[in-house]
Amino acid sequence: MNILAIIPARGGSKGIPKKNIKPILGKPLLAYSIEQAWATLAISRVIVSTDSTDIADVAKQYKAEVVLRPAEISGDKASSESALLHVLDHLRETEQYEPDLVVFLQATSPMRQPDDIQNAIETLQRENADSLPSVAPFHGFLWRRTTEGVQSFSYDYQNRQMRQEAPEDFVENGSIYIFKPEILRKTNNRLGGKIAVYPMRPIDSFQIDEPDDLDLIETLMKRELSQNAGVPPLVDVKLLVLDFDGVMTDNRVIVDEGGREAVIANRADGLGIEHLKRAGIEVIVLSKETNQVVAARCRKLNVPYVQGENDKVGALIRIASERNISAKHIAFVGNDVNDVECLQWVGTPIAVSDAFEDVKSYARFVTKARGGYGAVREVANAILKGLSTHER
Repeated sequence: MNILAIIPARGGSKGIPKKNIKPILGKPLLAYSIEQAWATLAISRVIVSTDSTDIADVAKQYKAEVVLRPAEISGDKASSESALLHVLDHLRETEQYEPDLVVFLQATSPMRQPDDIQNAIETLQRENADSLPSVAPFHGFLWRRTTEGVQSFSYDYQNRQMRQEAPEDFVENGSIYIFKPEILRKTNNRLGGKIAVYPMRPIDSFQIDEPDDLDLIETLMKRELSQNAGVPPLVDVKLLVLDFDGVMTDNRVIVDEGGREAVIANRADGLGIEHLKRAGIEVIVLSKETNQVVAARCRKLNVPYVQGENDKVGALIRIASERNISAKHIAFVGNDVNDVECLQWVGTPIAVSDAFEDVKSYARFVTKARGGYGAVREVANAILKGLSTHER
């Protein structure tokens, strides 16, 4: 597909003068979105729409194309849609160019994970959707002020649920929008047709709107840099084996009055697994748990699984033998004492951050995230980082 990234960045911000090129950690704010767009394999062109020569110069410095926007659609009340349409019309008139998809990035949202844009594109394609906003997941109890007073909005306060049982709501975070050009042309709206959503981390959902936001974003980005600096690449991993409870879940179980069990899984983990499989890394779940929730989750992710297995290391050895993969090329992720033998056997033993301390002592790599809170995604990113490092 021919996918175009458009980054609107006008020069007339009143709250923060020259906001779009304010330095953040020594780099113009706009540069982060340009670099993230270019780092996305699916994107073929990056264009900045602006009315400012200063912004245009920065855009060109970071290898983006520039489409100069007329004054009538550059004021405070001009919509982003008008800038997006202007770019599309300009390209159609001057080049007879029409992209298959448009990725609209807001320069005021510089915090994105390295694969967020690519994952968002693939989410729209996988769900056969016409448009998509990025969102921040919200588990909680929302209230809304109405003419009749405040009312519980996302739940019935007279029948309060456990927080984990509440519906998962989403807050549009303004970072990424993707749409087919015909949606924008027909509706004058970035969203329409069949709509999918792409969840991002809440911490990556902050935007720069007020002067104090600059300091906040800079602090958060410093924190991310310091954390990521210590994440080593996991090299030579050909097979990733995952425990289930406490690794793909947060080790809790929800039991209803009928005795049915449920767990909470993390969508980011699922996307990490998907990326590993696409890179040729096989993923298998190995669990002592007998509940059918293991099979249900693995079927959803299209991942092979072995469950109800008391001799986990014996099963692991069989798995390796069947695939003719030596232990040194296998990574295993565990959290409890029944995982120790597996951790001892594989070449890359990994424990989640909330594993028992005795278990961590057998691990070569301990995640920063807890089980069920993105630990598998973190491992996947480290393996992919090792794969790219090895290829270089």
